Amino acid sequence: MELLAAIDLRGGQAVRLVQGDFERQQAYGDPLALARSFALAGAPWLHVVDLDAARDGVPVHRSTVVAIARSCGVPVQTGGGVRTVGDVASLLEAGVARVVLGTAALADPAGAVRMAELFPGRVAVGLDYRRSAGRLEAAVRGWTASSGRSVGEVLAELAGAPLGAVVVTAIERDGTLGGPDLAGLAEVLDATEHPVVASGGVGSAADVTSLCSLRSPTAGRALAGVVVGKALVEGRVSVEEVVAACAPCA
Repeated sequence: MELLAAIDLRGGQAVRLVQGDFERQQAYGDPLALARSFALAGAPWLHVVDLDAARDGVPVHRSTVVAIARSCGVPVQTGGGVRTVGDVASLLEAGVARVVLGTAALADPAGAVRMAELFPGRVAVGLDYRRSAGRLEAAVRGWTASSGRSVGEVLAELAGAPLGAVVVTAIERDGTLGGPDLAGLAEVLDATEHPVVASGGVGSAADVTSLCSLRSPTAGRALAGVVVGKALVEGRVSVEEVVAACAPCA
């Protein structure tokens, strides 16, 4: 399991939201400086999301994403506002290691499969969910709307595609520091053969350890990675501590 240190972009700053609520935002300054600090501390990946683009579809922070990818010396995974093959190609050509499809993948799963086939291993799908009526319901447009579909239904449509990862965010846990949704993540691990990256709720090294130990109920599969954001920028845990907690899963 690998750490993906998270940097969310909004209004030109690095920010963190609470439960995907754009009205509950905390700013953390220059995103490039933050990215460099994570890389220098030993983060093996950076996870950079353009929140403005995720909500509105306009990639206003593309130059910042590219600057991070070109200057930090570690692989960058990025998402937010990625809609077309051209978007994916331009980001990969600019130095990004992996591109995350969110709303576009839910709107057109077949199109997401085609993009994955064009760029094997370098396209991921982001599935952000809320638990509703006992199921994991996927959200779209920067978490502002429900897709009306379950995470399991979306994953079934993506089966067999050469995706680099499925990045799964428990919206109700995100930014709360209250711990990850282990039960939901176990469901996801059971529902797909793709590498699963967990996001949302990590507040301590102990949370990372619990994710490292998590296995799917039927197949025994483990997580491929964990996205950590607020806990890092608020000093609840260091990059070094998270990397150490991930090490037993390597």
